[in-house]
Formats: sequence, C-alpha cells, structure tokens
Amino acid sequence: MRFPAATSVLIVGGGPVGLTTSLLLSEYGVRHLLVEAHPGTSTHPKARGVSARSMEIFRRCGLEEEIRRAGLPASQVFFYRGRSLVDPDFVRTGVAPVAGEGVERTPSPGLVCSQDALEAVLLRRARELAPDGVRFATRLRSFTQDDDGVHAVLEERDSGERHTVRADWLIGCDGASSTVRAAAGIAMDGPTGLGHYLGVRFEAPLGEVVADRASASYFLIDPPRGGFLAVDNDRHWIYQYRYDPRRDDVEQLRNDRRELARLIRAAAGLPELPVTVRDTTTWRMDAQLADTYRRSRVLIAGDAAHVTPPTGGHGMNTGIGDADNLAWKLAAVTAGTAGEALLDSYEAERRPVARRVIDLSLANSRARDGYRIDDELLLTAAYASTAVIPDPDGPARPALDPQCEHPEGASGTRLPHVRLTESSSTLDLVGPGFTLLTRPDGLAWRRQAEAASAAGLPVALRELRNDQAGVLDLPADGALLVRPDGHLAWRAPQPPAADAGLRDVLRTVLSV
Repeated sequence: MRFPAATSVLIVGGGPVGLTTSLLLSEYGVRHLLVEAHPGTSTHPKARGVSARSMEIFRRCGLEEEIRRAGLPASQVFFYRGRSLVDPDFVRTGVAPVAGEGVERTPSPGLVCSQDALEAVLLRRARELAPDGVRFATRLRSFTQDDDGVHAVLEERDSGERHTVRADWLIGCDGASSTVRAAAGIAMDGPTGLGHYLGVRFEAPLGEVVADRASASYFLIDPPRGGFLAVDNDRHWIYQYRYDPRRDDVEQLRNDRRELARLIRAAAGLPELPVTVRDTTTWRMDAQLADTYRRSRVLIAGDAAHVTPPTGGHGMNTGIGDADNLAWKLAAVTAGTAGEALLDSYEAERRPVARRVIDLSLANSRARDGYRIDDELLLTAAYASTAVIPDPDGPARPALDPQCEHPEGASGTRLPHVRLTESSSTLDLVGPGFTLLTRPDGLAWRRQAEAASAAGLPVALRELRNDQAGVLDLPADGALLVRPDGHLAWRAPQPPAADAGLRDVLRTVLSV
C-alpha cells in the first residue's frame, strides 16, 4: 500500500489509545493515518481492566458486545488475597461500592479483558473503517512542524523505505517512552522507579484449583510473593514478580525458564504444578504527568501524557478518555466548524483528571491493607473549560469524585444514564455531533436547532418523555446541550429570547 502524501491527522502508536482515536476519527469522517512500530498488536495481556466509562465509549463505537465476549465473565471480577492460590483462609472482595448503590449508573459496566484481546478487537474495526489508514511495522523517524502542519518521516521496518507525510495534526499515543513527546520538548514531572516488575505469561491447569475462588487478580501476602492475573481463569495466566534492579539480574531470570516455573509453583502453593512459560516482560511503576498536552500542532494522549501506577486499573482507561475528548475536537477543527483554540480545552479538561487518577493510584500502591477497584470512578469526570458553559451559581467540582456523589446533569459532567427501553439509554442518543435534549413539544428549541444548523453548526434535537426528563431534573422549558463525547456543554433553564441564541452558545463552545 502506498503512503499518502498528506493527511488531516497522523496518529503515532497502535495501542488501545491510538486505536480508539482512529476509530473515533473514522466515525467523525476525519482522514487520518495511524502508524505503529511493532509488527502486530500486543502479545502480552498487560492492562486488563476496562472501566465502565471506556465501555460506554466502545458502546458508542458498536463494539461493546464483542469486547464482552473477549473478556472474563462478570462473575469472576473479584479480588483474591491469600498466602497462596490454595490458602483455605483467603479473602475475596468485589469492586468498590458507590454512593446510591443499587442505582444503575451506566448501561455498560466494566469488565476484565486482557489488552492483547482488546487490541485485536479494536484493530479489526479500525481497519474496517480506514482500510488504508492503519500501518503497523512502521515507525516515526522524525518530524518538524510549522504554523500549517507537521512534516513527518516514516520508515517501514521490513524494507527500511522512508516516506514523508504532511499532517495538519500529530497525536502521540506512543506510550510512556514517547518519541513524539520527547521530540516536541514536553517534559514529564513525578516520581519514577516506584517498583520494578517481571511479568511472566504462562500456561498451567489452574481452573479447577481456583474454581471456588475465581477472581480477576490474586494478591499473595505473608510474605509477598507477587501475584497472579487471570487471563481466562483456566489455563492462561500472568505471574507478576517484583524484583530489585540493584540486586537481581532480571535478564538472567527471564532466560531461566526452570527458575521461573519454580517461582510460579512456590507462589501458587502447588509444588507439582505443570507450568509452561510462554514469554516475559518487564515494567517499572512510575507516577508522572506531562507539563502540557499540546505543543502547537502536536498533541499527546494516554501514557505519553500520564504514566499511572496500575494499582486501581485506571491508566489505560484514562487514555481512552483522552481519545474520546480529543477526537471530536479535532474533527470540528478540521471541518472548519471550530477554532483551533478549542484544542486548548483538551488539556484544560483532561490533565486535571489524569492528575487525580495518578494521586489516587499512588495512594492505592501504598495502602497496606490493599485497595478495591472503582469501576465507576471515571464516570464522575467534571470538566471546566471554554468548551463548557458553566451553570450560574453552580459549585466548583473536583475533576473526579471518588465518593461518586457528583450532582448529575451539571454542565461539564457526563450525561446521566437513564433507561429509555430495556436495551437503550440516554447515552445512546449522543453524537456524532451535538445533541439537544428537550421535553416533548419543544417547538422553541426546534427553532433554535434549525437556526444553528442553518449557520453551519448542526445539532440533533431529541425529545425525552416527561418522566425521563424528570430523572434528569430538566425544567419544563429547559434543554441539555450534549457534546459528541457525552459531556454536557450547557444546561439551559429555558430557550434564549433570540432564535440565534443556541447558535451563539455553540460558537462559544467551539471557540469560533
């Protein structure tokens, strides 16, 4: 396949964040090219927790059911603590309870789906939507930028052939060691080397052993022996072993399959367990945040922008949220319906979320009695930026609320989930553009939407039944303006006096 001479957006990195960005840009009709240095998707499970908010994004992309089929059943999303896998005195806990427990807050609860399986699903769909827009075994060699765009030099790994591609925008989704971030001169701040770990992917017949205690993660205590991560809770597993780089020769250990099998048997408490080691990986626990998310025509997302301790399962999910926030803004800018200043709201909205996630995850890593996974934490993200019209007299809200007590339906927060039918939600009314939610017979609002569309700012009007609107605390003549990412741009108590009022609000939100 030939490389394009020019594209609207160049994405560097084909992990979950880069692939999600590609999916969303395709949904918005944005021409783009994704390049990934590796020849294929991850062969190691890596991150496994896919949170409720990420599943809502994948639901919008039509991928929710396929991802669920690739993951563990909900009945196994527990967390085990014991001296070994056969400890009779084990403790098994579920996800953290939230305020108002029993109230359905999402149509798409999170699940455990290993990253290798998730990436395979995302890549298939990304290639369906952009057959010529996803290139693996292709690395970014260098780039320069000017006021009009980025000139990138790409190299095919197999042939060494190089190509120059001009892009209006470049997004670095290339991980914690991001070459895009480094080349753009964006600094990272925060501690590194908080822990060093060896991950061992192996096969062993453990399904019957854990049948009465099946969990997503198995934490071993007294003394700490690392832990096990379930891939299928049957034959496929990950063993996480903490090592000291000052004392341990980890490279020698990685090549000693017999010693690795011995460590796994000892940790499992099963000296005769047949073990087949498949591969290994090493990783370091850091807690860092980029100084900025944008340098002119270059933006960063995911681990390139924030490196999060895995204690909480929010790292990958925070990156998927970055993609959701950034994609619609780039789509609006490239379509000419938004000003470039809209892209500044990306950092204003997402960086505080990452800061809070890092702090919470770091606290989890230091908790002596362990921690619990909060599947719904990222549902509480609240944005304050030029892309949100603040509620008059509304209280300031934290970027995330660990108590899950955010007042729902406030400007900047995610549109609350309300069941419309047995299988549909208010979230299904969102996108791909702006959505205006009103009560029945909202004729004044219909005129507002028509005036905005006539000015080149299309917005879809959706009427809710009175009982559904009541759950959202929507006034009789009020409306909710919902952005393409499902966050509320404006909560209006009544229609503006002038028919062009909604048009003017949209122009403000879009920095036009």
